[in-house]
Amino acid sequence: MADSLRLWLRQEASAVEERAPIVPGDAAALTGAGVEVTVEDAPQRAFPAQEYAAAGCRIVPAGSWPDAPPDTVVVGLKEPGGQPGPLRHRHVFFGHAYKGQAGGPEVLRRFVAGGGTLLDLEAMVDDDGRRVVAFGYWAGYAGAALAVLQHRGALDPPLTSTTRPALDALLRERTGPGRALVIGALGRSGRGALDALAVAGMPATAWDVAETRELDRDA
Repeated sequence: MADSLRLWLRQEASAVEERAPIVPGDAAALTGAGVEVTVEDAPQRAFPAQEYAAAGCRIVPAGSWPDAPPDTVVVGLKEPGGQPGPLRHRHVFFGHAYKGQAGGPEVLRRFVAGGGTLLDLEAMVDDDGRRVVAFGYWAGYAGAALAVLQHRGALDPPLTSTTRPALDALLRERTGPGRALVIGALGRSGRGALDALAVAGMPATAWDVAETRELDRDA
């Protein structure tokens, strides 16, 4: 199957989206397994195109994915631009379309119009029904850190890009009152959130399954 698989990493429609669903290290593993990987040149992406080229990927201009061969799987994080244009390929991205979310029908109509297929990252599960793509430690860390900074008035202008040391320094610098509740504290995101709150010096209540069970017993 790998010999016939074609992946196309497209540029994100948002000019401030620096993340990538396929990093150069994984791209090297894919090309080594015989997968054809094409990567669009995207200046805002955290990983430069040269790293993908070194991993054996073909580099193409940004926004050229609509002209990819029909059997190509186009990979991204968020919905591709050009709305409401039809989508004819198989696409992998966070469509937020299968749980009744706002905007979901509009996304799916693009696939109906073009005859394509959406493989929604939010809905991909393993044989046990567990999500294979989910928020992790750093999502919780960054989310909690930004919430603290917003609460303390430190996000004007918005923080668009930073490093971990710089973010931690800002958390320590901007002090203020407040408390936090972290629900799902034992999960990956929850652990990250608790660590960010600790750096910020903000007291936090960690809540997980045991606390919910205790509440049910008291009720």
